[in-house]
Amino acid sequence: MNERQKRWLLVAVAAAVLVIVEARPAYAMHIMEGFLPPLWAAFWFIVTLPFWVLGLRQINRLIVEKPETRLLLGLAGAFTFVLSALKIPSVTGSSSHPTGTGLGTILFGPMVMSVLGTIVLLFQALLLAHGGLTTLGANAFSMAVAGPLVAWAIWKGLQDRAPLWLTVFLAAALANLSTYVVTSAQLALAYPDASGGFMGSFVKFGTIFAVTQVPLAISEGILTVLIFNALHSNAEAELRTLGVLKGA
Repeated sequence: MNERQKRWLLVAVAAAVLVIVEARPAYAMHIMEGFLPPLWAAFWFIVTLPFWVLGLRQINRLIVEKPETRLLLGLAGAFTFVLSALKIPSVTGSSSHPTGTGLGTILFGPMVMSVLGTIVLLFQALLLAHGGLTTLGANAFSMAVAGPLVAWAIWKGLQDRAPLWLTVFLAAALANLSTYVVTSAQLALAYPDASGGFMGSFVKFGTIFAVTQVPLAISEGILTVLIFNALHSNAEAELRTLGVLKGA
């Protein structure tokens, strides 16, 4: 590990420690502990489980075949942890915040990010009282599965068709927004509106989320571009090893 890499690791660790030290009990991340009916909580665990299995296999293969990328793996997890801990109260029992999953998805793909994102959610539930264990499956599906899948589709679809900075921005911003679209759907499925049913509840939840989430998504997109540019300048070899950057 060279001096530049050590500085990156120090920044990531310091930021994570700062969040832990300064955290205060507040609104739950996405969906709070006990907020979902047991059947829906179990359903989202079952739906998310295959992504965890595939993600763990990819991480194991990555560490064995490309051990030099472990620092970037840690950075992606720390970036997600720090950003997703910055919360703005939103719908009752929930909150709006950046997700930080776009960067890790660009670097490692959506399956790896499903595991990193779930670890982040688990740590925050246990250490910061954000989110919960019963709702971990639902929160993981929205933030660590659905968001990264959208980011990956955008990254792969636009990588050779748009400027790199724009592709990174859209991948991060739309991963953020899609997370809350899925969260709104999860809440609407569990608590349909008395008169409008699923769609009525979905619109209500989505509208409230949009007030805070749209500007947050734009901000996250800009920040992710800045971090990606810094990685491009300081860890270009590792990015090429991962296949993120093409060409000689």
